[in-house]
Amino acid sequence: MSASVSSSGSSELPDEPQGHETGPPPLETLISHLLAAKRSLSSISHVWRANEIVTAARSTLEDSVVVSARTSFLRTGLNDQLRLLYNVRAEVEQISLRGRSEFAGALKSLDAADARLRKTLGLLRETIVHASFRPEGEEEKSLHDFVDERGVEELHATLKNSIDRTNAAQAELDTSNYAFDDELQSIKKALGTYRATTKLASSRASVSSSSSQSGSNSSIPSLSSMPSMVHSLEMHAQEMANLLESLVRHFDLCVTAVKHTEGGGAAAKSITGDMPAGVISSRGGGPNTIEDDINANLNAPLDPLSDSEYREMVNVIINDAAEAEDVVMEIADRIGEMESVIETLLAQRDSHFAIYTATKEVFTHLSSLASTRLPGYIAQAHSFTAVWHDEHDRIKSGLADLSDLSALYDGFLDAYDGLIIEVARRRQVRHRVEKLLRETRAKLDVFHQEDVAAREAFRVDQGDFLPSDIWPGLSREPMRVEFQRVSGGPLRGVLGDDEAEAEAETQQEEHLPDPLTAGEDLPALPKALVEQALARLQAKSRERERERERERERNVMT
Repeated sequence: MSASVSSSGSSELPDEPQGHETGPPPLETLISHLLAAKRSLSSISHVWRANEIVTAARSTLEDSVVVSARTSFLRTGLNDQLRLLYNVRAEVEQISLRGRSEFAGALKSLDAADARLRKTLGLLRETIVHASFRPEGEEEKSLHDFVDERGVEELHATLKNSIDRTNAAQAELDTSNYAFDDELQSIKKALGTYRATTKLASSRASVSSSSSQSGSNSSIPSLSSMPSMVHSLEMHAQEMANLLESLVRHFDLCVTAVKHTEGGGAAAKSITGDMPAGVISSRGGGPNTIEDDINANLNAPLDPLSDSEYREMVNVIINDAAEAEDVVMEIADRIGEMESVIETLLAQRDSHFAIYTATKEVFTHLSSLASTRLPGYIAQAHSFTAVWHDEHDRIKSGLADLSDLSALYDGFLDAYDGLIIEVARRRQVRHRVEKLLRETRAKLDVFHQEDVAAREAFRVDQGDFLPSDIWPGLSREPMRVEFQRVSGGPLRGVLGDDEAEAEAETQQEEHLPDPLTAGEDLPALPKALVEQALARLQAKSRERERERERERERNVMT
């Protein structure tokens, strides 16, 4: 207000023409000013509300600071835990992919080796042993009949157990990883809720801030603007208290003026008798009630006033009465501004609380996962690794055994073809021996006949002159040479040298007869069979040479 009175009621008069004096206003005018002053004191409710707002604002700021600190702490831990969690998931996935890739490669090698083995076994079944190799009347047999497949079956059973155990471990790891992925999806959902909450809270806080504070361009909930807003509320409250104090002084002055006016004492008591009780004022620097102040003013004895002092007091009342309405409007404007500011503060506090709640939800989910389920997911990956290492060694061993069996049976096929070639070679040698024997027999017969004829001619010419007992061999025929077939004993590589010599001596002493069964019995093989065996051996030899060449090329490239 433009003018105020001191505790003694003195005040400077407004500028008026010198020497012009006006008479005191009538009692009705003063009473109207008193009534208006009484009505203006209803602004005390705004001051009380301002006090509540300031208290709430300070509490709001404290809560927001605490919640913001907690949120910042959780965010730091949240980022670290998320980074660690995704690293663990990536490592577990890498273990699964590496194991799956190695397992697939091992299965591919097993399938290839098993296919070669089965192909070789099929060739053994298809290859019929020529009847000339077997005893007469025996049922037809294939090379497969000479193979014991129990080793193959046991190897297949071992490999199947390893594959089944690996598949089971892989399935358990996949189930664990699927559950892990579900956990991650749940966390992503919670993070989505967290981001949406943060965005919404930031948007609300930004709208509230822009609507209540000019020049504010904050787009996220921030504590930086809240202290200034609290300070502005405190300034508004203090200013409102000061304005209310001026209204109280104006009211007191009106009461005093009415009491000093003739017939005004009763009116003053009547007007101030129903003043609201319990309304807090900051008058005098301490909390007092307006009712106490009014009662004290009404009950206080009247100080004598001179006419000039009375006129001065009335002039002050008249001047202040014109400004009292402006003061009331200013208090109302300030409380409206404070309501807007506290609304913004509460909105920002709610934003911080909403973000904290969403952050805490994600953090709680992560903490629960890390302490309960995550160790199981990691342990499952280690379990799969241990199982795969064990079974991988068994599969490698089984793969080597399959390759060895395949090589063994391939060698059996090659050996049978070689046997056919060997029989053909031996028959060729037999034919050459027979030819040599026939040629030698013919020559021996010629020599024998010539010797017989010569002996007979000598007997005719000289026999009459030689006594018969001069040499007993004179009249004998020449000796004859006969060939005897002796069955061959075991090769020296089959029996020891001593055993082989003893077997040969026994056969020589027995003088085995000449029939074919007593000699070396060689199967009579068709020429086409021999040619087919020779072609197969040559083809395999070329294939092995090409494989060695490819291996040399790979080594050079490496």
